[in-house]
Amino acid sequence: MTVELAAPYSPERHRHHRDVTGGWLRPAVFGAMDGLVSNFALIAGVVGATGAGRGAVLAGFAGLVAGACSMAAGEYTSVKSQTELMRAEIAVERCELARDPEGEQAELAALYRARGLEPDLAAKVAAGLSVNPEQALRVHVREELGVDPDDLPSPYLAAASSFGAFAVGALVPLAPFLFGASGMVVAVVLSLLGLFGFGAVVARMTARPWWLGGLRQLALGVVAASVTFGLGHLLGVTVS
Repeated sequence: MTVELAAPYSPERHRHHRDVTGGWLRPAVFGAMDGLVSNFALIAGVVGATGAGRGAVLAGFAGLVAGACSMAAGEYTSVKSQTELMRAEIAVERCELARDPEGEQAELAALYRARGLEPDLAAKVAAGLSVNPEQALRVHVREELGVDPDDLPSPYLAAASSFGAFAVGALVPLAPFLFGASGMVVAVVLSLLGLFGFGAVVARMTARPWWLGGLRQLALGVVAASVTFGLGHLLGVTVS
């Protein structure tokens, strides 16, 4: 009988998971959704108050630029602050390892015992991982802080993703007016399709039913645009 040996382990063969910590997905998703919903609602409000025309173009373009810049600045500040806090805590862990390596090794062994390893095995694992100080630091940071010190989120990537995604989303309801549309019909149709499409894509990326994500985002966008259109219409009537 011939026994086939298993192929040697290769990390590359198992890198099939999507990147969930790179710092781009959340700002891109929020940026696209926020850009489409907010500019759709803004343009609807302006059209409700003054009618379609140059005012809708100016409002939509201003909403696109201001919103994209605001989103990018907010994401940069948020992710930068988060990364700085992570780096500060990593520095604290590095100092603790340098000051009391035995205590940190015992702490690691206790953590593995709490996860179900036998005391002797937990002690051996902790000892093996603690031989290399840099490796020990990575293990402690991952176990205690829940972050990968070699893969911290980039504030620049978050800001760029947010800016670009917001601009793309905000351009959807604005595009018809840039090409001379005189009413909201085309903008509404494109916005509804965009809302459903963005929602469906996000749902697929997060392993949820695509139609459910699409319908949910569609409903939220319609509510937002309806409210602002109604308020704009009432304001326009009052002012006139």
